[in-house]
Amino acid sequence: MAGPDLSKTRMVYLGLRDRINSGAFGKAGGLPGEQALAAEYGVSRVTLRRALAALAADGLIDRRRGAGTFLNESGAPKPVVSDLTDVLAHLVEMGRSTKVCLLDCVMVDPSPMIASALKLTPGVRTQLSRRMRLIDGEPFSFLVAHVPERLANTYSVDELSREPLLSLLERASATVDSAVQEIGAELAAPDVAAALGVEAGAPLLTMTRVTFDVNGEGIEHLRALYRPDRYSIRMDLRRIHKGGKRRWMPEAKWQ
Repeated sequence: MAGPDLSKTRMVYLGLRDRINSGAFGKAGGLPGEQALAAEYGVSRVTLRRALAALAADGLIDRRRGAGTFLNESGAPKPVVSDLTDVLAHLVEMGRSTKVCLLDCVMVDPSPMIASALKLTPGVRTQLSRRMRLIDGEPFSFLVAHVPERLANTYSVDELSREPLLSLLERASATVDSAVQEIGAELAAPDVAAALGVEAGAPLLTMTRVTFDVNGEGIEHLRALYRPDRYSIRMDLRRIHKGGKRRWMPEAKWQ
């Protein structure tokens, strides 16, 4: 019996969360009454209240006894917005404006995939670190980074827990020149879900980024997993004529 009830609660929670995030209820409006919402979603008021309690725990709503349920914009962490046209500068700035929690750090023999992506010679080890980033005290990203041992030896574990990794690499005279980035999505594994405060199997936004120096040598392989409700990607575009056709171009390239 518990399974179906929990499934209905999750359904209502996700439906209401999406409507809140999309502005369906207005910026400072109230939600419909419990009876109306329960009828709309076809659930009991007990199930609805569980969903509302989860939304309140996320800081999205404020439940006022005798008054109703209202949006609570100030309580919800403001999402981080990443500009893809200036991604490396954004990474450093995000590292300074958010808090990082270092989960573990160890030297490893990288997998063939990691070694190939970083263009490492056989036998070169990497520092594997797992970190979690928080904004307003709430987790929004889970980061898994590989850095060649020669660079990792230039900074301490304590510095890694406090400073943006790219800043530490540049301090080590690794001049960041370019990066290759892939964006995707996947379901949260149990350990990642626990760190990010979501359910196992919840959808996450993923980015895999390999950063290179001016000599074309790989200096960082980063796999980042983001809560989509706390992280979004933006690209400013301009419609232009090129090659006899009208097409969209990134604003930075147009300038």
